[in-house]
Amino acid sequence: MHDVNALDEIPFESDGVYIFDKGYLHFKRLYRIHLAKAFFVIRAKVNLNYDVITQKTISAKDRRNGVQNNKIIRLKSAASLKDYSEPLRMVTYLDREKNRIFIYLTNNLKISSLEVAMLYKSRWKIELFFKWIKQHLRIKSFWGQSQNAVKCQIWIAVTTYLMVAIWKKKLGLKQSIYEMLHFLSISAFDKTPMNQLLSNIDDSETNSLISNQLIIFDL
Repeated sequence: MHDVNALDEIPFESDGVYIFDKGYLHFKRLYRIHLAKAFFVIRAKVNLNYDVITQKTISAKDRRNGVQNNKIIRLKSAASLKDYSEPLRMVTYLDREKNRIFIYLTNNLKISSLEVAMLYKSRWKIELFFKWIKQHLRIKSFWGQSQNAVKCQIWIAVTTYLMVAIWKKKLGLKQSIYEMLHFLSISAFDKTPMNQLLSNIDDSETNSLISNQLIIFDL
């Protein structure tokens, strides 16, 4: 199903903050969040039709940190206004790292403009976390489909990764964590103590192990 339909499955919690990309911009569903006394921050689409109710003052601190505009708006099109009749807040933010302008919508009228921008920016930390999982933990499939099974497998993988990272630092090894994990995966039944096993890794050995990995197209 389309991503936006997932909003129908979420039990929104009072005072919770829900952060969405603009692909989730659906005012009827966002209004459900508002009615649940929760908050959302979402990117606005460039063709959004609205009227400005008030133009808020931007503090010097917020302006230095990239906030360009802070408005209270009301949706203008009949269909959007029917789905979301309450005023909305629009914050325009310049991300100097990416040299891009972002426009956010939120129903939270109390927090600062910069906090609105930083809330959305924190969403990228979650994106980066999942990207890191794909690149480092190499979870190709899940052993179970329940929420508990998925969480257990991810935490086991994260714990394993961190343990190897700690050993790498303690032993001062120059090999990458990926090489160390590869070496350990083929030494699972080796009785050599961990510190000796990892200390004995050399580049030629790990490279030969990796190069000996069968390639599907050679079969």
